[in-house]
Amino acid sequence: MQDLLAHIHPDNWTFLWNALSTFSVNACTAVLVLVIGWWISTRVGRWLNRVLTNKARLDTTLRPIVCDASIWGIRIVAIVGALSQLGIQTASIVAVLGAAGLAIGLALQGTMQNIAAGIMLLLLRPFGVGDYIDGGGGSVAGTVEEISLFTTRLTKPDGICEYVPNSALWSNSIRNYSRNPTRRLDLEVEVSVRDDVNRALDALRALAESEPAALKDPAPQVMVIRFDDSTAVVNIRVWSNIADFWTMRWDLSRKVRQTLADAQCALPIRTRELHIVQNAGESK
Repeated sequence: MQDLLAHIHPDNWTFLWNALSTFSVNACTAVLVLVIGWWISTRVGRWLNRVLTNKARLDTTLRPIVCDASIWGIRIVAIVGALSQLGIQTASIVAVLGAAGLAIGLALQGTMQNIAAGIMLLLLRPFGVGDYIDGGGGSVAGTVEEISLFTTRLTKPDGICEYVPNSALWSNSIRNYSRNPTRRLDLEVEVSVRDDVNRALDALRALAESEPAALKDPAPQVMVIRFDDSTAVVNIRVWSNIADFWTMRWDLSRKVRQTLADAQCALPIRTRELHIVQNAGESK
């Protein structure tokens, strides 16, 4: 081995040393570019998050998307710069990324659907952060906490966190309970047909009109919608602001029974009449 090394020409040693030195410098430069790029992206992400949080004009729905896009944009530039320091041509990098993107897109069609659905949700804005929605064909309901490119994070009424794929929301109808400023309450009450139904209607109408959270325009409505067995089903329709809806619902539900009792309307008991027809020949 020593004889082999002894026969190597000094110029070859110089070339090898220069090549190793150049590669080492380029490798250190590439690592330095990556470190600086990651550090800058992190600082820019924190700065954007702080600035966008203080700006009320920018919807909270778009803040995480803007921050993530800025962070990964800087990191991709840093990766391309680091690879160029190692002697890899930029054109070949773009070609490789294009081919890899096509392969990944074909392999992850479901994920691409979620990204496309997330972009459409962010552009068309059927709901925003803080809205209570019902979507996914009626299987998903909760308050929107965050909308990302892949999933939408919801908080259910019982406090459980749920992540829903964007494609499940976009491909089905979405019911937004927080978009309009007002909402109508439909409260059904049963009144016995043996009592004075008109007196019950007047009492319930006075109750609805005296409710503090009820809006005057549109005015509250009370009407009989159907008859079931021995009861008259009365519908109370009252409009309120979104913030007062549930408080008004619980308040009216609690007062309805006492109001009917004060109007001398008893608790309806469902009854049915049974007539037995018997032939005269069978009775002998």
